Amino acid sequence: MDTRTETAPLVVSVDPGSAADRCGIVAGDAIVSVNGVVPRDIIEWQHLVEEGVVEVRLERDGEELPVVVSRKAGEPFGVEVSSAVFDRIHTCDNHCEFCFIYQLPKGMRRSLYTKDDDYRLSFLYGNFTTLTRFTEADLERVVEERLSPLYVSVHAVEPRARAEMLRNERGGTSLRWLAQILAGGIDVHAQIVLCPGVNDGEVLEDTLMRLLEEHPGISSIAVVPVGLSRHNTESRMRVHTREEARRDVAILRGWAERYRSVVGRPVVFAADELYLRAGIEVPGAPEYGDFAMLEDGIGIVRSFTDAFLGLADDRRHRDGGFFGSVDATSYVRSLNPAADTGLRRQATAVPVGIRRRPLDSATRLAVVTGELGAGVIGPLVSALDRPEVEVVAVPNGHFGGNTAVAGLMTYADIVAALGARDRSTLVLVPDICLNGDRFLDGHTVGQLAGLYNVEIVPTSGTALRARIDSFPGGPL
Repeated sequence: MDTRTETAPLVVSVDPGSAADRCGIVAGDAIVSVNGVVPRDIIEWQHLVEEGVVEVRLERDGEELPVVVSRKAGEPFGVEVSSAVFDRIHTCDNHCEFCFIYQLPKGMRRSLYTKDDDYRLSFLYGNFTTLTRFTEADLERVVEERLSPLYVSVHAVEPRARAEMLRNERGGTSLRWLAQILAGGIDVHAQIVLCPGVNDGEVLEDTLMRLLEEHPGISSIAVVPVGLSRHNTESRMRVHTREEARRDVAILRGWAERYRSVVGRPVVFAADELYLRAGIEVPGAPEYGDFAMLEDGIGIVRSFTDAFLGLADDRRHRDGGFFGSVDATSYVRSLNPAADTGLRRQATAVPVGIRRRPLDSATRLAVVTGELGAGVIGPLVSALDRPEVEVVAVPNGHFGGNTAVAGLMTYADIVAALGARDRSTLVLVPDICLNGDRFLDGHTVGQLAGLYNVEIVPTSGTALRARIDSFPGGPL
């Protein structure tokens, strides 16, 4: 008889010689309970298996098996499980007109169409939650288990404006949880998706004023321009004009100074894209503090540029790839939210090994990036006076719109941009556009390597400069 629930996590692998391995747990086992508790997610699982003696009930081949695992002091349990959330993900019941999920083309991985509004994925992966599905029980757990930091989508604070943007009446009142979360000692990073004509200008001023008055403990506020694909159907959604971008950058600079004078640290940050659209140079590194919102497009240009020029080392600023977090049903060790001493995923990318010809067969180097990235990397590479090194800007035909970032590059668009280059050109592809070895359109790095001489490189100014310098003809 099959006693396993549909939500029971599966054992993906067991570390050889670990406590779990000694006790006979094997890949394919379903976890029914741990110490009498049915774990809801990887957070609860991690706490449960930290005990010295762990009683696990497994299901194997339709039979339930009790296993007692005794751990030595400091010894890892040694099991990798199949997902980050074992019960149902709290899906989003908002209908935001700026939501990028609604703008995805058909035929992509099913997981990419999952709209979550789950505080657990906010903690584990840095996903943003609107708090419209947050409850008293959630608050109690967050504070008691110290699930910090959390990432909250604000967009607007005035209740009517926020409810309209989320297309959800609860959106007007759900920010009440923010004060209680902060009062519980939880760090909160806020996000404002800036939509021209909707929540910019005066609405943006009002939002920043209310956040400072009502929630001065917020760790950071990232203001990012709306992302639009060619599949957008919302008539109000459009990109910033140059003048609008310059106005909003000025607003954000003014409020950044107010916050700094009141709370004594940088809090308000404008996304790099706003500066690029405004034609204004991005701020210096001190303005970004510890680059806490780098994965939200805040400070990438400065971090990358300074690292490429040898002024800093940005290898600690890493991203596992766009949409990596929504693939919670494909939970793998490389995205392990329980890594190291904390439960949040460490920002490390997935190394993808590619077989290629020896370096002496490559006479040219092609750095592949999105059109926005090319505007930054191009001048840096040109200044090296290395005519054999080129930057290939990849227009985004798959998504279209203003999706010109490297993280949204697809296999098909990269192939279209590279054209008929032969294997005398070594093509450097940034790992930020990959989830494991797969592009967003489902093709693999192996398929790309079948056409070109390919090497996957970290999305890092330090790493790219080192790779260019090590290419034949570089500095000795």
